[in-house]
Amino acid sequence: MPDDVDRFLAAWHRAVAARDLEGVDALLAEEVTIGAPPYWTKLEGRPLVQHLLGLILTTIEDFTYRRQWRDGGELALEFTGRVDGLDLQGIDLVTLDERGRIANLDVLIRPVNAVQALIASVAPRMQAHLAGSD
Repeated sequence: MPDDVDRFLAAWHRAVAARDLEGVDALLAEEVTIGAPPYWTKLEGRPLVQHLLGLILTTIEDFTYRRQWRDGGELALEFTGRVDGLDLQGIDLVTLDERGRIANLDVLIRPVNAVQALIASVAPRMQAHLAGSD
């Protein structure tokens, strides 16, 4: 799996840096799940996860990965960015499937004021999408 992980990481970093949502989508497993603020229950399925990631990527300014850790197909990717002028730091916890695509992604972000600003921006647009009115 190390070659798959290297390929995944190169493609993921390229897609995220370019805000390439099609590139991000190609790296998601069909039954991918995501745990992200403000949702306690994980969201499931490629279309829904891809939409949420698109909202997050277009909301967080200067999104940059700083460090990464690997244990087989388990990854921790530390990032920084800004929302409404507030600095944030976070970790993407990624589990890859046997094909080198994201099976699960958990997003952890701090500080709380940046999380609240992110939620204020993303949640209404995600709710509109879920209601079919976006």
